[in-house]
Amino acid sequence: MSIKAFKFSEFNEKSKDKDPFQQLLDIFLQLLSITGGNASEALQWMNQLDQQYNLSSENYSMGDFIDDLKKKGYLKEDANKGLTPTGKSSIEIRKSAFKNLFSSLSKGSSGDHATKYTGNSPEKLPESRPYQFGDDHEQINYSESIKNAYIDHGVDQFQLSERNLSVHERTHQTRTSTVLMIDISHSMILYGEDRITPAKKVAMALSELIKMRYPKDSLDIVVFGNEAWTVSPEEIAFLQVGPYHTNTVAGLELAMKLLRKKRDHNKQIFMITDGKPSCIKRGKKLYKNSFGLDKMIIQRTLSLAKKCKSMDIPVTTFMIAQNPDLVAFVKKFTEVNNGAAYFCDLNNLGDSLLRNFWDTRR
Repeated sequence: MSIKAFKFSEFNEKSKDKDPFQQLLDIFLQLLSITGGNASEALQWMNQLDQQYNLSSENYSMGDFIDDLKKKGYLKEDANKGLTPTGKSSIEIRKSAFKNLFSSLSKGSSGDHATKYTGNSPEKLPESRPYQFGDDHEQINYSESIKNAYIDHGVDQFQLSERNLSVHERTHQTRTSTVLMIDISHSMILYGEDRITPAKKVAMALSELIKMRYPKDSLDIVVFGNEAWTVSPEEIAFLQVGPYHTNTVAGLELAMKLLRKKRDHNKQIFMITDGKPSCIKRGKKLYKNSFGLDKMIIQRTLSLAKKCKSMDIPVTTFMIAQNPDLVAFVKKFTEVNNGAAYFCDLNNLGDSLLRNFWDTRR
């Protein structure tokens, strides 16, 4: 079994105050996501890391850790598959991705769902207006109302009447339907670079963000290789790259199909990819071309970009490769769609995507 080069020193520095189980759990959950949910392989990596870096101790061995994983509901025994991760593991991985990603964002990047329109959001604006019948009493701007009463009646004969009341304006909240497309073609792990793990972490963080802060929004996750299909938030952590080409057309078609069913006015597609479209469906067969930019495949992809524009669905592409030809294609795709493109490295992918999500929600 080969071991990829991952540095876990950060866990040692940040976990000094954690109990031994929690320290090892942080590392194990990272490995579980990298192995696509293969608990046995993740534990083999843990054992090798333990031999090299002394992760365990005489008081708390790797055997104790594995026993606790079972007792605390992170792993279960399967008669055919052996040890398998539970839903609790998936939840913890998503929470960890959310926490780690947001801890790296600056305080000034925090966003909201406010638009330029006033409305009935819980968030108050500094501006006030006269009270109208039916306004919520929690909206009353007391300082402004008292000032109005003083102006009308003076200090000696102070009284507060309905016509003196002012209320805070409130922002109009809007819902957004988002489809996040993730490229799982073989190039996402080529050339010794793991691109799929950062993509999964971003997807998990976005899923947790919407679930926790914007529960009325919808998020669909679409993965695309030779074909395209949806995955649940629980499945994101264990996604694996396949021996696939890049059928961007299939991904866009499925994303558009999902968004057509949404009643929200605001719809958008986020697409994380590192490669050019390299296959399309022709009848029941796949037409593939991995060499260069195939005119037929590119034309079909650009046609869908234009169709998304006609449906008022912007596509924001997060490109994690810097090949000049691919960059030129993404720029053309963005121009046709009137969307946006970010050329990211793996370290700022999450920052770029989440900032963009907030910006598009304002």
